[in-house]
Amino acid sequence: MAQARILIIEDDIKISRVMKLELEYEGYFTESAATGLRGLIACTEQPWDLILLDVMLPELSGLEVLRRLRANDNMTPVILLTARDSIHDKVSGLDLGANDYVTKPFQIEELLARIRALLRMRLQLVTDYTANNEVTDKIQVADLSVNEKSRQVVRGGVAIELTPREYDLLVFLMRHTNQVLNREQLLTNVWGYDYLGDTNVVDVYIRYLRKKVDHPFPAPLLHTVRGVGYVLRE
Repeated sequence: MAQARILIIEDDIKISRVMKLELEYEGYFTESAATGLRGLIACTEQPWDLILLDVMLPELSGLEVLRRLRANDNMTPVILLTARDSIHDKVSGLDLGANDYVTKPFQIEELLARIRALLRMRLQLVTDYTANNEVTDKIQVADLSVNEKSRQVVRGGVAIELTPREYDLLVFLMRHTNQVLNREQLLTNVWGYDYLGDTNVVDVYIRYLRKKVDHPFPAPLLHTVRGVGYVLRE
């Protein structure tokens, strides 16, 4: 069995070091991040089998890291590390998509047991998905299709030329069909977490996409949800 990869996002150096030592002793590969922003970047730079996420973090809170992670990743198990009396954080974390939580101070044996349980569950989900879904490089929404291997975009049998940024924006929208996405989500996932430019760049690129993907065709796919953001809808 491949070595499971666990990311530790915890600003308490002592707690982080103890968890890292114990997990590596159990045979897991680990990396750690001491701030919410660094943890969020680490989440996207490489795949993880499980994430241990402290709620109280500098730069970005653990709940904000979780919210942004779940905007684009519903598969990776997350265990929140919470304070003893933080009922609100526990409820909010579970609502945002955390799989479990452990209250500080915790026994390492309990944490290890919860990690094993979630890793078994993840393995079963991946196995079931692989068995029931044909792996494909193609994304299809109505008569619009994208081949991610060749980066070819076609609508109604007509090839559409896009710039690299237009392509990335379209693919992200297609992966979240019928989901309303705000500017922050689009900036974070298409332009990157460290983007410092004007948020109006999203509106500009949506207009570019509409000119190429919608205007030459009878039925629009890109829609504005006033006051919220954008959605690609069949």
